[in-house]
Amino acid sequence: MAGQNAAQDITILGKVTTAFGIKGWVKVYSYTDPMTNILQYPVWLLNIGGQWKEYKLRDSRPQGKGLAAALEGIKDRDQALALSQVEIGIPTSDLPELEEDEHYWFQLEGLKVFHVSDENTDGQLLGQVTELFDSGGGNQVMKLKPCEGSVDKQQRMIPFVDAIVLDVDLDAGEIQVDWDPGF
Repeated sequence: MAGQNAAQDITILGKVTTAFGIKGWVKVYSYTDPMTNILQYPVWLLNIGGQWKEYKLRDSRPQGKGLAAALEGIKDRDQALALSQVEIGIPTSDLPELEEDEHYWFQLEGLKVFHVSDENTDGQLLGQVTELFDSGGGNQVMKLKPCEGSVDKQQRMIPFVDAIVLDVDLDAGEIQVDWDPGF
């Protein structure tokens, strides 16, 4: 879901896909859940040519399976088309505080995942989280790639559900799961 730019501490919430209509509106693909949460932020940062520029959200509405938005200063289709495939971010500090056991997806990317069980409390390294995505049935899934020290060279897809994810330790950079390394 959302990535992060560590240098500027910006969290990516979505992207502009293309222009919408002739009056400068843009189509938006939101990484937030629900997708309309991106509209709660009145000022967006757009990554244009590697530079983050501020744009105020003037108006928005649901459009098909996505969203359409009007940004201050974007008045015609050509200006809107120039923003195609541009990332939308906000300062990470603007994100709402989460409950103790909740995490943003971008916080989980890069963490190492260990299989732990009653027999093996130290854990076997299964790999490193490369991304999280919604499987469509309302379940989130972690995609893991093998890394140095992992039990094998397999890529894995592990459901991110309470029955499997035992602990997330952001400080240690680890997730403990009850997941058979044979899968």
